[in-house]
Amino acid sequence: MRGIRFCSVVLAAVAAAAVASCADNPSSPAADETAFVSVTELDSTIVVDARYFGEHNFIGARINGYEAPKCLLTKDAAAALVEVQLELRPMGLGLKTYDCYRPQRAVDQFVSWAKDLGDTKMRAEFYPTVDKANLFRDGYIAEKSGHSRGSTLDLTIVALPPADQEQYHGGDPLRACTLPADQRFRDNSLDFGTGYDCFDPLAHTSSPAPSGSQRALRELLVNLMNEHGFKNLPEEWWHFTLKPEPFPSTYFDFPIR
Repeated sequence: MRGIRFCSVVLAAVAAAAVASCADNPSSPAADETAFVSVTELDSTIVVDARYFGEHNFIGARINGYEAPKCLLTKDAAAALVEVQLELRPMGLGLKTYDCYRPQRAVDQFVSWAKDLGDTKMRAEFYPTVDKANLFRDGYIAEKSGHSRGSTLDLTIVALPPADQEQYHGGDPLRACTLPADQRFRDNSLDFGTGYDCFDPLAHTSSPAPSGSQRALRELLVNLMNEHGFKNLPEEWWHFTLKPEPFPSTYFDFPIR
């Protein structure tokens, strides 16, 4: 039934795409790292676009703890993600990750940045309609993140093989993440209605504002991820957490190497 429901949407989207310790439960660094795996070691066809390793993110600089452009996840979460990829491949589609395990030091940097109301360097792209003073109130920034527990990730769907993606360089003109796909940053993702890390109600998974095909792609991603144990965060169509989590109360802080 899912294939019938989404077939036309997926085909149209494919065509368009041709466009160190934890805070709550300390553990040794060695134990932390051995509990994780790089997803591309399990499936090299999963695309990794490590946004926080570079400058194209809402802060506009590489984030603390990101020493390599990898997607690290707990072994359970990585194995489940590979199962999602196997379901997408027959459709000519695949997954692309934006962020996976996130060291606590990176979350601390986000919090410090959010408190500095004068730093709006990247506002024009990532939060064009939201007052930075409200990022905590509206739930976009928090002092703890599920990403630091190792089983949460941000991702999208791309056509296989992935189209070339625009390269961002510091100081490039910014384009609002809420613009139509052909006007915002030319990501090689299918069109889900907003860019990644878009602090805007339009990015809420069930927002009625996106087009029918954009809403259908969100539903496809949510359904596939749900089937393999991942639950979506309603405020972000790209954000999913494996349930149950292997480390539900552990916030790791080892760097991504």
